[in-house]
Amino acid sequence: MGVLSRFRDIMAANVNALLDKAEDPQKMIDQYLRDLEGDLAKVKAETASMMAEEKAAKRDLDECNEEIGKMADYAKRAVAAGNDNEAKQFLQKKSELSGRQETLQKKYDIAVSNSAQMREMHDKLESDIASLKGRRETLKAKAQIAETQAKMNKMGSGSSQAGATMAAFDRMEDKINKMLDEQDAMEELNKGQTDSTEELMKKYDRESKESDVDAELAALKAEMGL
Repeated sequence: MGVLSRFRDIMAANVNALLDKAEDPQKMIDQYLRDLEGDLAKVKAETASMMAEEKAAKRDLDECNEEIGKMADYAKRAVAAGNDNEAKQFLQKKSELSGRQETLQKKYDIAVSNSAQMREMHDKLESDIASLKGRRETLKAKAQIAETQAKMNKMGSGSSQAGATMAAFDRMEDKINKMLDEQDAMEELNKGQTDSTEELMKKYDRESKESDVDAELAALKAEMGL
């Protein structure tokens, strides 16, 4: 299950928990904020994990690029020494590393994208919590007014209190639904669209990599004037 899917499940669980506490709107508001802060801790941990994956992927890619450079240098030195067979071995190793480099580059690109999405979601949730904390006293005051009005209407206290409470819950649920919709929109926007030209690019990349090592050796000799 993806991170965004798990996050939606957490938020849905919070909605159900709040509805179960319908008899006390003021406590419900505090509980809602506590639950969101718990969600933030989960998102923060996931964000840190993906940032670590990005760093590891970058390290692996850099090490592979360094090895490719070494093989190219050794091949030149072997050619200069007149050891064509050894030069071919270095070039063969360079070709193998180039294939691994392509895989590592894709892994790094995905890690960068995932890390960016998680940081964005983390920052959004932090901002929402700060905003809700600022509105907490106002929401509590409204809940107290609703309770007072319900008590004054003794004849219809049962229905009035239920109506006021559900209205408060509706406001809170609308806020939660808005947050979930924003996260769904973010996930949809971040989904990559397959570009048909990419398949053609891959086709020609594969063909270019199928060149014979002897051809590359000949080019290297020509470059070195041998």
